[in-house]
Amino acid sequence: MGMVPSASGVARALAFNGKGIFFILSPFNVRIWIHMENPEFHTFMREAIKEARLGLSEGGIPIGSVMVKDGKIIGRGRNKRVQEGSQIRHSEMDCLENAGRMKNFEGVTLYSTLMPCYMCSGAIIGFNIKRVVVGESENFSEGKEFLKDHGVEVIDLDLEECKTMMAEFIKNNPSLWKEDIAE
Repeated sequence: MGMVPSASGVARALAFNGKGIFFILSPFNVRIWIHMENPEFHTFMREAIKEARLGLSEGGIPIGSVMVKDGKIIGRGRNKRVQEGSQIRHSEMDCLENAGRMKNFEGVTLYSTLMPCYMCSGAIIGFNIKRVVVGESENFSEGKEFLKDHGVEVIDLDLEECKTMMAEFIKNNPSLWKEDIAE
């Protein structure tokens, strides 16, 4: 929490709850909620969702990702483990590969329809990507604390569309899902 300037001196501190909501604490313990979610989050998440749906239409697992730098998509990916018979072609890995060689990842945000696993989280940390925006973490939350513990800002949009798409896939394909998450 930090200090917030106020003409009346009423608002003293600003806190962030981790879901795009800020609140101001006053000396009277009154909370004023301010929704500060970046509209770009949804624009780029729509593109990640398109990748997930494309993967599903190809017979794969519906997880999609995009990488964004300076307001432009620089990489796209989807889980291709089934399509390519790959052990490591998760959407985030596919996205990193498709972004091509980069000198550094400063200012890059990775969007994924589902919270990344430990493998993909390790790649995110290794490439020094400092922000990850996810569509949901209800169906899978493995890498969340790992990312945060390594200084990555994690924003969970908690989107019903992403939760439903993944829950339906898991219900209809339990053995494939367990294979994907190495259970």
